[in-house]
Amino acid sequence: MDIIKFLIDFILNIDVHLGTIISTYGIATYIILFLIVFMETGLVFTPFLPGDSLLFAAGAFAAIGSLNIWLLFLLLSIAAILGDTANYWIGYFFGKKIVAHPKIPIDESHIAETQKFFHKHGGKTIILARFMPFIRTFAPFVAGVSRMNYKQFFLYNVTGGILWVAVATFAGYFFGNMEFIKENFSLVIIGVIIISLVPIFIEIFKNRIQKLKVRSQKLN
Repeated sequence: MDIIKFLIDFILNIDVHLGTIISTYGIATYIILFLIVFMETGLVFTPFLPGDSLLFAAGAFAAIGSLNIWLLFLLLSIAAILGDTANYWIGYFFGKKIVAHPKIPIDESHIAETQKFFHKHGGKTIILARFMPFIRTFAPFVAGVSRMNYKQFFLYNVTGGILWVAVATFAGYFFGNMEFIKENFSLVIIGVIIISLVPIFIEIFKNRIQKLKVRSQKLN
């Protein structure tokens, strides 16, 4: 429970925590951000780490000169691409064993939802998933388990990784230091999280409607 409380506090007050990290670790902050992004995208059992909110906050700090926006963009794009690459190969070689292992804390419902999304959107899922928490972490893993062609995966991976980092960090860079956003940063972060979750809820809603239609047709 203490870890959950810490994560919630870290995400909702990410501007405060990131400011502390920058003042404490200086240039090593880039390494810390790199590792967080890599783990959030590259390890199937850490989907709870901050993604969109972290990139947005980092962009906001870059706007005031605490970080270099171009170095941030380059390093975090590499982290996102390497993360998905690692996750793909973990899924490719060990995916089925990991999902079946009782001691590994993976929510199989997240895997199932990702598989549905994957079957509907195909390889584009790797790009679309970048902008959706949880799905972002499980998509490359499912691609590996499904033995998706690696050349195709790599193309989507690079495109999605660069787009995701660019949109999130530059949004923070250009808008993160507006007076209203600075005064309501926690609410903005909640808004970012809600918006990123909307596509997932839409897919779940569509799937339930489809199941109800199928049941109705069977009854008739």
